[in-house]
Amino acid sequence: MSWIVFAFCGPVLWAISVHLDKYLVERFFKDSNVAVLLVFTASVGLLLLPFIWFYEPGVTAPGAAGIAVIMLSGILYMGAMLFYLRALQTEEASVVAPFFQASPLFGYGLAYLILGETLSGRQIAGGMLIICGALFVSLRPGSAAGSHAPAGGRFKARLALLMLACGFALAVSALIFKVFAIRAEFWTTTFWMFTGEAMFGAGLLSVRAYRAQFFRLLRTNTAALLSINASNELINLGGGLGNRYALLLAPLSLVQAVSSTTALFVFIFGLVLNIVFPRFSHEHQSGLGMVQKGLAALFVAGDISLLN
Repeated sequence: MSWIVFAFCGPVLWAISVHLDKYLVERFFKDSNVAVLLVFTASVGLLLLPFIWFYEPGVTAPGAAGIAVIMLSGILYMGAMLFYLRALQTEEASVVAPFFQASPLFGYGLAYLILGETLSGRQIAGGMLIICGALFVSLRPGSAAGSHAPAGGRFKARLALLMLACGFALAVSALIFKVFAIRAEFWTTTFWMFTGEAMFGAGLLSVRAYRAQFFRLLRTNTAALLSINASNELINLGGGLGNRYALLLAPLSLVQAVSSTTALFVFIFGLVLNIVFPRFSHEHQSGLGMVQKGLAALFVAGDISLLN
């Protein structure tokens, strides 16, 4: 199966997860600390550890130093998600998602400097065109009269700083994962990355305020929070595993260029939500925005052939 199929598992499933994250943040964490949401993320990886250990007996192969670095990759990933959730707490999903385009730019620089990866002119063109297509769909025309959408053109420093930090942490995490997944083994590297994520979650629970909030949410919203968040974490996990497997088959910068289409799919799914489930949508749509998103979809789809 082509690497691009695995690579697209990430943005498609992550886009669904972004909307679920926004719903969870709006419903349960509007005035609370979103760091608690990451405890659930850490729990999913923790539950998978015994199964990976059973089916992959050589998990200790990377050695103590290698294991520590891989665990750092998991901690960086969770830190990136914390920056992202903090941004999502005050902004629409379609405003936050375009900033994921920073990650492939960081990834290209890191892969060139550390891994020595180089791309052909055609691959560079395909990657840049995909990023440009995703950026095009993220451009926000000025608010229409009577609209509640924020007017375009206003620079949001907090949002930019949070999401640039998120993009850099994701790029470094992906770089570490690629290095060890090639050198050791995919599931071995995944095991220790999940361990790092679990350590991050344990660190959050060690903070008294976070621990109290976590158990209070479980007591008051048990069924809704667990069912929605469990589905969300499984979707996010599937996207992450597909994207990481693609790193074994293609250069880091190309995989991350495909990942940058997350913003495009966030817009598409936001449009579907507005039409089918308007009660659950927090996105502002306009006729011009729909045309813009349709053109961007065609633009990105046409560039995929360059990457293959």
